[in-house]
Amino acid sequence: MLPRLYFRFYVALLFILVLFAFAVVMIWNRTGSPLERSNNTLAQVIQNVLAPADAPPEDQQAALARVAAGLNAHMTLYTRDWRPLAVVGEQIPARHWRRQGMTGPPPESFVRLPDGRKLLSSEPLGFTRPKAMLHNALLLLALGLGIAAFPLVRHLTKRLERLQMGVEKLGAGDLTARVPVEGKDEVARLAQSFNRAADQIEQLVGAHKTLLANASHELRTPLARIRLALELIPEGIDPKRRAGLEQDIAELNHLLDEILLASRLGAIPENTDTEELDLLALAAEECARYDDAQLDGESAMVKGDPRLLRRLLRNLLENAHRHGVPPANVQITSANGIATLRVWDKGPGVPDPEFERVFEPFFRRRGTLDNTGAGLGLALVRQIARRHGGEARCALMKDGRSCFEVTLPLA
Repeated sequence: MLPRLYFRFYVALLFILVLFAFAVVMIWNRTGSPLERSNNTLAQVIQNVLAPADAPPEDQQAALARVAAGLNAHMTLYTRDWRPLAVVGEQIPARHWRRQGMTGPPPESFVRLPDGRKLLSSEPLGFTRPKAMLHNALLLLALGLGIAAFPLVRHLTKRLERLQMGVEKLGAGDLTARVPVEGKDEVARLAQSFNRAADQIEQLVGAHKTLLANASHELRTPLARIRLALELIPEGIDPKRRAGLEQDIAELNHLLDEILLASRLGAIPENTDTEELDLLALAAEECARYDDAQLDGESAMVKGDPRLLRRLLRNLLENAHRHGVPPANVQITSANGIATLRVWDKGPGVPDPEFERVFEPFFRRRGTLDNTGAGLGLALVRQIARRHGGEARCALMKDGRSCFEVTLPLA
């Protein structure tokens, strides 16, 4: 799983900070040597001014007084093993003496002389470990920028995540999905472009559905006139031709019914006529319409539109009747809050590569026993199942044949 976008932004920013610090350190190592050497030079100059390490105490005191003259500073000169040699002003305690409770002014500078003596001063003398100061400053700067950058990066990527959620909702079929436009940068302009595109898609799909519904509705009038004219034709017409015309009219009428139902399902977002009903009883009523349908299962109470669920069952049975080998078997089970409806026949079923394609509108399988129908029946089955919070799919049975399986949530 790839890391989140905000985390990658944040890691990239920290990586840039590390590169910046590394570059500064490299430049310092190449150009900062005079500053580093100045401390050694200062230590040698002070040792030259002070009395030798083995000089009497009064000479040590006089020399330290000359060094501190005009500086308004407290100074303390220690031996190599931290014994005081001379003091100007208040004695500045060494670190181990400070831990033992000795008080005094804090040292601002610590100069280690070439002969091992230590000079502590309350006023700065030269540069106090410039490389360490630079490293500490870079570390604090990187830490501060890293902490301050996280909420800024998170705020930017949160808007991108909201835009991603909007795209996913639109892709899932929610044509009303929009994203808030925040700010005036490129992300805000991207959100505006997405909202404009979503508006155009919603208008185009709405116009397409309206055109489809209106065209299907208007075709009913000429169909009714053709049926009436066929009934008024004298009986002398060829019975086979009359039967063929009547079958064509019936198929066209059935196609219009399915197109109108599909357009209504797409235009109305939710079920309006829902009630609790027994899926087993509904299946028994539909199986009674066919002589070769066998029903088995248990009672399963679901909540939905009875007309749509009846249409779902009828389309599955009609599909088995037209394209399968009788008898058609219907099984209803329920477990874990899910009702499962399975329909299969004695035929081989749908081949594995076409498990998803059979649910596409107007798809017709080649080589079936009956190629009549418009190819909308199974598409409506899936559409009705999803409208009720379920799903429709092709599944393999234990004997290797396939069946149509519909899952619906129990009431």
